[in-house]
Parts: sequence; C-alpha cells; structure tokens
Amino acid sequence: MSNLFTNFIEIETPALIIEQSRMMSNLHRMQKICDEAGINLRPHTKTHKTPELAKIQQKLGATGIAVAKLGEAEVMADSGFSDIQIANIIVGETKLRRLVELHKRIDRITCTVDSFAAAKGIAEAFIQSGRVMEIFIEINSGLNRSGLSDYGDIADLAEFINGTEGIALAGILTHAGQAYFAQDIEEVKEIGTHEGEFMVGIASQLRSDGYEVNTVSVGSTPTAPYSSQIKGVDELRPGNYIFYDVIQSSLGACTIDDCALSVLATVIGKPAMDRAIIDAGAKALALDKITNPNSQFSGHGYINDKNAVIARVSEEHGIMIHQGEVFRIGEKLRIIPNHVCVVMNLFDKVYLVDGDKVIDEYIIQARGKSQ
Repeated sequence: MSNLFTNFIEIETPALIIEQSRMMSNLHRMQKICDEAGINLRPHTKTHKTPELAKIQQKLGATGIAVAKLGEAEVMADSGFSDIQIANIIVGETKLRRLVELHKRIDRITCTVDSFAAAKGIAEAFIQSGRVMEIFIEINSGLNRSGLSDYGDIADLAEFINGTEGIALAGILTHAGQAYFAQDIEEVKEIGTHEGEFMVGIASQLRSDGYEVNTVSVGSTPTAPYSSQIKGVDELRPGNYIFYDVIQSSLGACTIDDCALSVLATVIGKPAMDRAIIDAGAKALALDKITNPNSQFSGHGYINDKNAVIARVSEEHGIMIHQGEVFRIGEKLRIIPNHVCVVMNLFDKVYLVDGDKVIDEYIIQARGKSQ
C-alpha cells in the first residue's frame, strides 16, 4: 500500500486506476454465470498480469488460472498459484526446459498444441525428465488463428498424443476471438453459441472414437454468457471481464459504466480553440481501435465527463478535439482505454481506488513477460 497518496488526483500521470466497486461487480457477475452453469471459471490473467488480482478471482471461486506466456506462468507460480494453464503453444528447447522446471514445482501445468511437431517437442523434453505433461489440442472455432478445425486432423493428433510417452491429452481448447469483429450483440451471441456447440461436438466425436476428453475449455469475454450455456462445456477462460473496456462496450458485452480501469492523464496544453493535449499517448493508451463500425465510440479511448474525442496520439501526447468543452491546464482526466489488456502491459503498477480515495496499489508483476 502506498503512503504517498490519499486521493487519486494526487497521483503523477499518466497512471492506471482501478475503480474497486466496478471491478468487484464484474468479477461477481462472471463467477455467477459459471456457478449457475455448473462449469469452472479459469480467469485468463493476461489481462491484468497481477498476482494480487488473480488471488481475488480465486477467492471468489475461480478454479486455477490461465496465462498467455510461459513467463507469466512463472510469475504466477512464484506467487503461489498451483494450477496454471498456458493457453498457448510452447516451442523451442529453452522454453521446454523452463516448462519442465515449472512442472516440477507446481501441482498442475498444461499448455496447447495444434501440430505433431509441437507435441513431439514437448514429449521429448518430458521423457528425458521422467514426467508427463498434459496438453490441450487447440481447436479453431472460427478465429482462423491457431488451432485445428478438421476433425480428421484433430483425431490424428489425439491418436499421436495417446500413443506417445511424456504427454497426455488434457482436453480441447478454443478462443472465439472473432467475436471482437461482430457487428452487434446478436452476432456475438451467435458466435458464442457456435463456439460452445462446435467444441462439444468435437469432444463427442473424440469420445465416440475412444479418446478421453476430460475438459472442454472455451474462452472469450463477449461470448462467455452464451458459450457457457452449452451443455458439455466444462471450463470458461475469459480475461477482459475483470475490467472491460471501450471495445467490449461497443460490442454490447457491457456498458461504459461497467468499465473499471482508466488511465489518469493530465491536460498539458490548449494550443487551439478546438484542441487540447494530454500527457497520455500511445505509450499509455496503446493504438487499438474500435472494431465495431457501428459503435457510438470513436478515438483512442473514452474520456469520462468530457465531450471530446482523443482523435490521435503520438508516443507521449494525446490530441483531443472538441467543440466548446472547457479544459484547464493541469486538469486531470480519466480515460477508459479501448483495449485494457495491452494498456496494463504498458505500466509498472496500478492504483485501486474507492471513489476518490486510493486504497491500494499493485505491482503488475507479469508485465513484459512475453517469452
């Protein structure tokens, strides 16, 4: 806890602010969705990268955590987490050695594969260690990024995993990230329903062919209320829901008043009647743009309590365009980012506030852990 500030307005900018009441409401809402559906919530901590926040999620009922990178998993293991899913593919001799070492010191660690080569690499590393690594087959449910979509390819990989020492099949996993390009909430619902049904269908086929599929894991904040309702889904891995952001609001996944994270910035200039400058640019707000072309939002984030748009950013400056809004030099503004996951990775720490009062601060320990 910092002794430097009692009111968030005293914090030097740019800085990250979490509104505690909004965050807790978001956490309770997602946990309730999973509890009522009878499935496990495994929060994807790539959003906040902060062990203290993951511990709050765990206390509310989350079962284990997910991470994006091996480095994030190591940070979380150091903080006491013992059930970690790396929702990504691990390739390379050095990383596989680190994975083996991590496997030795926590109860359960899993990762994903979508190729024989990746599965073989993991197997060889774990055979040498005398251990067995559980791996998920990554499924492409429409994002067209990583993952397999043809059942024959999926079954062939499952057969390889079952017949190879050093590895075991944990289940199947997907991320319906295509929901971020939906036009409205109805399309999000369609994508989420397909995500769940497609995965349950694949699992059913695999089981019919004699493969054991212990976990059907899906993950996407906007699709979570819909994919979670499909019977046969076992695990939900949303990440963004802890804070939400402008992109989520533009999709209809939340309202702007649900957004818990903001960038605190200071007005440093008013060089023209219709232009004001803040000290938060691309290195604080990132460069993500609104993905929904029908969105009511525009610019590089949503400015609380001001009728203005952050029309462009350079590295250290945000350029606000307005028509008659009043700004004063030194005034501090709270800006909800378009995409919080990237923004969290730009800062060393984040302040937890209750109204105007600073009640805690957390080091973002896994920021920059991209390897």
